[in-house]
Amino acid sequence: MKRLVMLLVVLGAAFGVAYYFAPETVDTQVARIRALFGGAEPAPVAGRRGRRGPDGEATPVPVLTAQSQTQDVPIYLDGLGTVQAFNLVSVRPMIEGPLIEVRFREGQDVRAGEVLAKIDPRPYQASLDAATAKKQQDEANLANARLDAGRYAKLAATAYSSAQQSDTARAQVAQLEAQVRGDQAQIDTARTQLDYTTITAPIDGRIGLRQLDRGNIARPSDAVPLTVITQLKPISVLFTLPQQALPAVAAAMAEGTPAVLALRQGSGSAEPLDRGMLAVLDNQVDPATGTIKLKATFPNEKLVLWPGGFVNIRMLANTQRGVVTVPTAAVQRGPRGAFVFVVENNLAKRRTVTVGHEDDTISVLADGMKPGEQVVVDGAQRLTDGAKVAVAGPDGTAPDAIPKERSAPGTAARRGRTSS
Repeated sequence: MKRLVMLLVVLGAAFGVAYYFAPETVDTQVARIRALFGGAEPAPVAGRRGRRGPDGEATPVPVLTAQSQTQDVPIYLDGLGTVQAFNLVSVRPMIEGPLIEVRFREGQDVRAGEVLAKIDPRPYQASLDAATAKKQQDEANLANARLDAGRYAKLAATAYSSAQQSDTARAQVAQLEAQVRGDQAQIDTARTQLDYTTITAPIDGRIGLRQLDRGNIARPSDAVPLTVITQLKPISVLFTLPQQALPAVAAAMAEGTPAVLALRQGSGSAEPLDRGMLAVLDNQVDPATGTIKLKATFPNEKLVLWPGGFVNIRMLANTQRGVVTVPTAAVQRGPRGAFVFVVENNLAKRRTVTVGHEDDTISVLADGMKPGEQVVVDGAQRLTDGAKVAVAGPDGTAPDAIPKERSAPGTAARRGRTSS
């Protein structure tokens, strides 16, 4: 029994190999076998050499085609970017004191100079008043010292007083003048401290979450700031490119300011979130990763870019003018390089091409194609050089050039016998 099973397996494998490499011969043998048992010749079957009709001719392979054309192709460099605020400020108190007032709302847009919070000003006002009073006292002493210096100068000139007393009076005047200037510095310091009791926005932007409530003691040494202000219009995106792209980036910057597109991650949409310009190319290559850092600026008028988010970046490096292009799906790869199938007189001709640039949609062919030729974009995997093709309609429907399969001889007779 085991020998019989093994024999059947070997025969089946041999039949499959013969069918794979010589489908026409196998079809003839099957037809003879079925004829011996009263059956009709079976319908033609498909093999690696293509579909064949009842008359033995090859059935055209349905394909979709597109026309090669001449156009200007923008060359983009793609990278992953991180959105950063154009300016970011952590608002902290400059002095210590009780927080008596908070005027901002979380998420509020503020202008530079707008009051955000206030610290109790009374101790700092008292310091300013004391410094002012000290200056007034020293100014009075200075005025008296100047009068004394004038009297001693006259007495010394008439020999009624010694020159030493006159010199001492002048030194006293200089000492008091310096003291008054020091008093003025104390006043300026006290006034500055008093101004720090009013916390204002240093830039235009949007306020984040409030980290300190009214009634708490605000200190400059606090680890957590009062709040954070981020500037969203404009906004920056930091992205990286491989160091191999450095010559292209340098050439683009030499011709002007390259345009940059920000795209949503994972959406598959070609519509950019925002359009900006390249602002900065870092002054060195990162030796750890072999990449270069770049920063682009976007107007962000619709606030679609948010600090901390990730976006796909496309930087326009160059525009190739008047080049021949085909859809990327038309380009096939083989052991001898890239090639396409060109349709001429309903025949597929294999043609070797040189691809200059390629992206998700189009391929720029540097050699091997002329504008206006029809290339296969779907169905190329079933073609060989010189195969017969039938171009499908624009909506993907089967072309009329493909004949419908006819029933094999004897099929209708058998159906009639069965129904009867």
